[in-house]
Amino acid sequence: MSMIELKDIKKSYSRGVEELMILKGVSLSIAQGEFVAIVGPSGSGKSTLMNTIGLLDVPTSGTYMLDGVATENMKDDDLATLRNRKIGFIFQQFNLLPRLTAIENVELPMIYYGTSKKERRERSQRMLEMLGMGERSHHKPSELSGGQQQRVAIARALAIGPSLLLADEPTGALDSKTGQEVLELMLHLNEIGNTIVLITHDLHIAENAKRIVTIRDGLIVSDTLNGSPPQHSPESEPAGATI
Repeated sequence: MSMIELKDIKKSYSRGVEELMILKGVSLSIAQGEFVAIVGPSGSGKSTLMNTIGLLDVPTSGTYMLDGVATENMKDDDLATLRNRKIGFIFQQFNLLPRLTAIENVELPMIYYGTSKKERRERSQRMLEMLGMGERSHHKPSELSGGQQQRVAIARALAIGPSLLLADEPTGALDSKTGQEVLELMLHLNEIGNTIVLITHDLHIAENAKRIVTIRDGLIVSDTLNGSPPQHSPESEPAGATI
């Protein structure tokens, strides 16, 4: 079953009288349970693609099915509801609230669903323990290392039981050793059934995923199973493109 089904996604912005095309017809299918990295240099369109997948932005044209739900004609409030129910976000800068403890940060998404205080606390503690942070649950972000803060952020993303984890440069603020530990944690989460899409500019980071999608100049130019030869898309690859 497809978790993500993008068909001929185009996205353009108006710059005065000029129309700037960012995504030029992206089609991409990601199955439930996959771990996919989307990689590309600055200006390639990967951030716009991430925002589209994350329902943070809507395409100019094309269709997007998320976990079987058609999104293209949804209103903003409906998109926000679907996003909050289906997607857990992991960011480069953690985005933890400094005045709250680790467990209180993890509880935050559940407050919007009216989850009881007892259930919020129990579920948050379970998430933190699963990620090796059970003994640090009452520490504030300033009392945690970068890697520990990212683990709290991942616990927060998992708290609502999302269909999809969307990770935007999740190791960008970490040293290489800690970053690798976070990537290994994400691999473990994938192995126990989580669908993960990792956005990065760094091919070495992308190589931790089981499938690598390369975007350049608003088009997918390569779709590779890790360790397998590239599977080029003749519809989306521009003439003369090199990988």
